[in-house]
Amino acid sequence: MATKIDTVTARDSLKARHAPYWHKVRAECHLGYRKTTSTSTGAWIARYRDGDGKYQLSSLGSLDNLPNNLRYDEAVKLAEKVFNHRESGGAATIITVGDACKRYIQKQVDEGKTEAARDLTARFNRWMYSDPKLSNTPLMKLSQGQVHDWRVKLSKAPALLQDKTRTGTKPKSASSINREMAVFKAALNLAVRDGYATSDAPWKYKLTPIKNATGRRDCYLDIAQRRALIASSPADLAALLSALSLVPLRPGALASLTAGSFDKRLGVLTVGKDKAGGDRKINLPPATAAFFATQAADKLPGAPLISQANGKFWDKDAWKGPFRKAATAANLPDKATAYALRHSTITDLIALHHLDTMTVAQLSGTSVMMIENHYGHLLREHASNALALLAL
Repeated sequence: MATKIDTVTARDSLKARHAPYWHKVRAECHLGYRKTTSTSTGAWIARYRDGDGKYQLSSLGSLDNLPNNLRYDEAVKLAEKVFNHRESGGAATIITVGDACKRYIQKQVDEGKTEAARDLTARFNRWMYSDPKLSNTPLMKLSQGQVHDWRVKLSKAPALLQDKTRTGTKPKSASSINREMAVFKAALNLAVRDGYATSDAPWKYKLTPIKNATGRRDCYLDIAQRRALIASSPADLAALLSALSLVPLRPGALASLTAGSFDKRLGVLTVGKDKAGGDRKINLPPATAAFFATQAADKLPGAPLISQANGKFWDKDAWKGPFRKAATAANLPDKATAYALRHSTITDLIALHHLDTMTVAQLSGTSVMMIENHYGHLLREHASNALALLAL
């Protein structure tokens, strides 16, 4: 039998019991109110009949964050979300925001993108799981206000210092904020596609990227500077920096290559672990192939192609300190990083060797759009020079 639960007075007059009091919202859909003790706040429940004729329950919580007189209207809104979700074919399982992030990480693992999965885990540990209130929020209850608050908190947090030898803090860059928002949004959008939420309204606009956040790369090291850097480095780091000066790879992708990644017979380097996703093959010129052949000599296929002196794989924590010392000794700009070598090789391919953007994008494992966004000024210079040659 339906019971009046839409007013505070009506709910206060109910006898305490374990079974909920039900109010019909529409056919086969009910809103319930459970009052287990005379002094309890009470809890709200959505109930609907599935295709097998069985009732399914979905907890809506106590809603005690709202004044008592507003809880019924909010409970109806939340219940309608549940009903609409199920009627549109959404999953019956209720997942939290944190669950959505974990599912996105698992998707990367299932697709063989282990490097991306590790990166996502680190990001979500910093900005999502560290906020239990948000990460434990059922996805269907996520509000625009919560997403807004998360973004503000993220924006105000200081940037992580990549160089562990340095002290102090610096503000987070717009591009860094965009990266954190992008992976969060991707995780939530995956949950929508898989039927765990019916709408992306709570985050669609709140996670809009900051415009003009990724300007073109501006730390260019010319050939003389790169040679000075390599000459100032210990032998193991010099090998890594030489490789970064020969092929336009991300430092992390290059550092993760194994001896088996290089085919000496064909002179082909296979790059697997990278943001670009699947494996790609790079045909190396003879001199570059000879360099990598030396690095791979007498190594098992699973050993690092370019290793530290102790035989271990390089990673950013291992090269940051030695790189900074070598950069200082070579009188390089303070903003020089290992990534600057990738930028410099891409710049040379475009500015000095006039390689087309499609080929540069394929070699470097990125999109043509990204190449044009970051290096378009070089392409415009080429165009201007070419037009000048047409002058009569």
